[in-house]
Amino acid sequence: MTTVLVMGATGTVGRLVAAELAEAGAEVRPFGRAQGDLADPGSLPLDGVESVFLVWPFATAEGARAVIDAIARRARRVVYLSSAAVRDHEREVERLIEKSGLEWTVLRPHAFAANALRWAARVRAGVVRGSYGQAALPVLDERDLAAVAARALLEEGHHGAVHDLTGPESITQADQVRIISQITKLPARWEEVPPGRTRAELLAMGWPPQAVDGVLQAQADLVRHPAPVTPAVEEVTKAAPRTFGAWVADHAEEFRLPGEPPETMRAARIHEYGDEIRFDRIPTPRPGPGQVLLEVAATSFNPSEVGLRAGLLREVLPVSLPYTLGADVSGTVVALGAGVTGLAPGDRVFGLADGGAAGYAAVPASVLARAPRSIPLAHAAAVPVAGLTAWQAIHEHARLARGERVLINGAGGGVGMFAVQLAKLAGATVFATASPRSAAAVERYGADEVIDYTTTPLPGGMDVVLNLAALPEEDAAALAGLGRRTITIATPIEGGTHFVARNDPAQLAELAALIDRGELAVEAAEHRPLTELEEVHRAAGQGRTRGKIILLPD
Repeated sequence: MTTVLVMGATGTVGRLVAAELAEAGAEVRPFGRAQGDLADPGSLPLDGVESVFLVWPFATAEGARAVIDAIARRARRVVYLSSAAVRDHEREVERLIEKSGLEWTVLRPHAFAANALRWAARVRAGVVRGSYGQAALPVLDERDLAAVAARALLEEGHHGAVHDLTGPESITQADQVRIISQITKLPARWEEVPPGRTRAELLAMGWPPQAVDGVLQAQADLVRHPAPVTPAVEEVTKAAPRTFGAWVADHAEEFRLPGEPPETMRAARIHEYGDEIRFDRIPTPRPGPGQVLLEVAATSFNPSEVGLRAGLLREVLPVSLPYTLGADVSGTVVALGAGVTGLAPGDRVFGLADGGAAGYAAVPASVLARAPRSIPLAHAAAVPVAGLTAWQAIHEHARLARGERVLINGAGGGVGMFAVQLAKLAGATVFATASPRSAAAVERYGADEVIDYTTTPLPGGMDVVLNLAALPEEDAAALAGLGRRTITIATPIEGGTHFVARNDPAQLAELAALIDRGELAVEAAEHRPLTELEEVHRAAGQGRTRGKIILLPD
C-alpha cells in the first residue's frame, strides 16, 4: 500500500485529494497545523512516505528549499499545487522541485468553482455587484483537480508533467451568477459596477492598492481574452471535467443557507443626534427570547431617517444612542432565540425593525413576514416602510373605493411607487405629480395622468388627495381644497388626516402575495454599498434622490 503525505488535508482541495487517495486504496497521512509546522521541516511525518502532495500556503518561497530538501531525502515523488497565474513565489517553488531529484508533477489550476461561494451572501440577497461581468474563466471543479492529483501521486508516467487544469468551458462572471440563480432557485443577478467604484470599495475594505489593481487588471484582460480551455483533466482521468452547473447543484445548500456568523460585524450608527454616520465594528448580536438573527440582505433608505438622525423626530420616534440605522430589513434567518416557532434557519423574511444597516440584525420574530419569492431578497427591503405607509394610506385612511379619483402628490418616491399601484388595484383613477426625472417611473406604476408640478396646475374635483411630500405651508393649504378627503404623511394639512405608519406583518404578507402574483412591482432606483449611506443622506438633503435606494452590507 502506497503511503501519501497530504498537506492541507482539511482544506478545500486537500480533503478532496485525501478522499480520492483513500478510495484508490492508498494510506493517507494528513499534515496540517495539528501535525506539525512547515517552518520546522523536521516535523514532517515522512517515515515510510512514498509520495507527497505539496501545498505551499505562503506568499513567498522563503523556507521552501528546506521543506523540499526534507521531502527529497525521504520520499520518491512530489505533486505540487501551483496555480495558472504562476506568481513569483510559485515559480520559485516549481524551480526548487525540478532541481530536487524527486519525481515531480506540477498542477496549475485555473479558477476554482468554489470561488463562487464568495458571492453566497450576495446571491441570497439577489444582487451580485462587481466589475467586468463579462470576464470569462474556465472554472474548475475541485474534485477534478483532486482526481488528477491522486493519479499523479499514485501512477507512473507523470514525472516532469505540468498540467494546466480547467473546466470544460469558459464562463463569464455574470453567467456564473445566472447559473447559480437558475439551479438554486434564488432570484439573483449580476449588477455591473464601474471599476473605479469597485476599486474604492475594495480599498475601503482594507485591500492593498497593488492587489486591487492587479485583480481589476486581470479581470479586464479576461474580458478581451478569455482564458483557454485545456484537455488536461480528461487526458489524465479519462473522464470529462465536471460542468460549473454540476458543481453548483452539489453545493446549492451552501448558497441557500448562511454559515456561522462572525464574531463581529460592521454597522452604520449615530452616537448622538446630528452626528455623522460611523461605520463601527461591533459584536454580532445573538438572538434573545422571541428574536431571530438575520443575515441582512439589505436595508433601504427612507427620507425620514434624515430627520431621525438630526433629532427632529425624537418626540415621535425616540431611540437609544448609539443607534444603528435602517428601519427596513430583509434577510435570511441564521438562528432562533428561545420560544420562536414558525421560522427556521434559511427562511427568507422582511420587516420593519431597527438595526437593518448592519451585517446582521437580531429582530423580534413577531414583526417579520416571509419575503416575496419572485424578487431578489434585497429588493424586499424596499417594501416595509414604504409599502406599509402606502397600504395604510390607501386602505385605512383614504378608504379609496372603485371609481374614485385620487391625486397622489409626490408619487416619484418610494411610498409613491406603492401608493399609485395600490390605488389602481383599488379601481381608482390616479392623478400623480412627479418631477420630470421620475415621470417615466410613475407612468410604469400605472398612473392615469402624470403631472409635472413645476409647470402644470394641479387638478381639483378629487375624492382623495394623498400628500407624500414635504411642502411649504402655502402649497399645503392649496392641496387642502382639491379633494373631499385629504391624507398626508409629511406636512400637516388643515382638515386632513396626518399619520405615521405602524408595523403590521399581516399587511406585509398581503403585499408579498401581491408581488408574487405579479400585481405589485418593486423597483430599486439604485443599489449602493452600505458604506455610502452618508452620501445618500447628503444627496437626499439636497433633493438629489429618487425612488427607493437599496443599501447592501459588505
